[in-house]
Amino acid sequence: MTKHPAEKGIRSAIIGIFVNAALALTKGLAGFFGNSYALIADAIESASDVVSSMIVVSGLRIAIKPRDENHPYGHGKAEPIAAMIVALSLVGAAVTIVVQSLHEIITPHHAPEPFTLIVLVVVVITKESLFRFVFSVAEDVQSTAVKTDAWHHRSDAITSAAAFVGIVIALIGGKGFESADDWAALFASVIIVYNAYHLFIPALDEVMDAAPSPKIEEEVRKVAMSVSGVIGLDKCFVRKMGLDYFVDLHVVVSGDLSVREGHLISHNVKDTVCTSNPRIVDVLIHIEPESFL
Repeated sequence: MTKHPAEKGIRSAIIGIFVNAALALTKGLAGFFGNSYALIADAIESASDVVSSMIVVSGLRIAIKPRDENHPYGHGKAEPIAAMIVALSLVGAAVTIVVQSLHEIITPHHAPEPFTLIVLVVVVITKESLFRFVFSVAEDVQSTAVKTDAWHHRSDAITSAAAFVGIVIALIGGKGFESADDWAALFASVIIVYNAYHLFIPALDEVMDAAPSPKIEEEVRKVAMSVSGVIGLDKCFVRKMGLDYFVDLHVVVSGDLSVREGHLISHNVKDTVCTSNPRIVDVLIHIEPESFL
């Protein structure tokens, strides 16, 4: 039995859950014993990644449920909704980091320990690698939620990189530069919010049934025109429902055809279009007679 493309996204999110749980614990302990709030802020970011990946898994599992009487178009909207929740959780994590960073900046404390730099290097490499892996899966399955999950990983890498720079400044600068890593955490939170915004908008567009890539419509039109009996095409609307596409297409045929013949052509168009792209699960055809146009 062929597995649904979303299964790849679910697996990548589950891998992210285990990796982030380990990183959150490692960074939290290193930040506590190494006197680095930037590293603790990083641990908070990893912990939020665990939650966000769980949301992505839940969203994808709901999205791939088959259509039923109450959901004739399926449950696909659960996927972009999950992406929106993950993007908002990024904002929540950033706000938490800002509040705690400001508290640490005005509170005298020791400079971070040098060993925290080693931890951060490992974290940056791990998170950037995880980002590349999950993002490639997102591109493969065309999942907004998985793509959002991937950027969650890169935001974590950015936070870690900023913490590394801050700790280096604190160690080199000595007395008076103890809060450099806290300022780094503050800076990283701005980047996180920026990323969250650019992740939220595409998910919102999908929920609002914004048109997907024009390439999808171009492919539909090209395939439909190849069907025998099709003279031309008029309107073509495509909407994305989770990982699937639904198409509304107006097909122009000869006005001299019988209803039965026009109906047969519409079925041929639908079957051909669906076969050309497995992610197109339904095509609603409206037959237009040539003379009518």
